[in-house]
Amino acid sequence: MKTRKFSDDTKLCHVVNMLEGRDAIQRDLDSLEMWACANIMNFNKAKYKVLHMGQGNPKHKYRVWDEETESSLKEEDLGVLIGKKLNMSQQCVLVAQMVDHVLGFIKRRIASRARQGILSFCSALVRPHLKSCVQCWSPQHRKDMDLLEWVQRKPQK
Repeated sequence: MKTRKFSDDTKLCHVVNMLEGRDAIQRDLDSLEMWACANIMNFNKAKYKVLHMGQGNPKHKYRVWDEETESSLKEEDLGVLIGKKLNMSQQCVLVAQMVDHVLGFIKRRIASRARQGILSFCSALVRPHLKSCVQCWSPQHRKDMDLLEWVQRKPQK
């Protein structure tokens, strides 16, 4: 079992091939619950989610504080959207939408239509969205690459 912590998030990760794996996760959740009680710490129950991955996944149910955890099709972690297929197409669409909103903001708010001015704003406001965590969600499919390239060329039109 791997436990990952970042800021105020705690993640439990485990490969479940058999019932023993399911039981191991449930034991770890129970021990986390006992630890939280002993240390007078509260966890946000609404954020408890299970992301089932892989084909033929039996999608076991888990309980925390006598409540069943919710199953999720996708989760966002550090700004990167992760789905059950580890396909980054959804992340590319989200990034393209965000960049499109920023470009619309620039177009509505900037009085000068000088090419150099627009490109300076795009460099400062758009590039961070395209580069944020790109090592994690690097586009793998041609359609995703085409979408991101199209959005990048948009200010030059």
